[in-house]
Amino acid sequence: MRLDKFMKVARLSKRRTVAKEALEAGRVLRAGHALKAGYQVKAGDELEIHYARRTVTVRVLAVPERPGARVDPATLYEVLAEHAEELPPL
Repeated sequence: MRLDKFMKVARLSKRRTVAKEALEAGRVLRAGHALKAGYQVKAGDELEIHYARRTVTVRVLAVPERPGARVDPATLYEVLAEHAEELPPL
């Protein structure tokens, strides 16, 4: 399954287009390398996702065979680390 679609199905992103924009901006990394939207996600992949004010590292546990099937997003990945980024003082 494509990474942008996986992020949508797993609810790591609200919409697939938002996931694609994040990927194009280089805000999703695997082993220190930026990924593209077409990357084929596999179980065991560790992804580092940079949101606006936090960074989340997740491990992919499962990839659904059918993206339209009812799947509990919590069963697709586990959060390994989460860091809130401090805002600089004004």
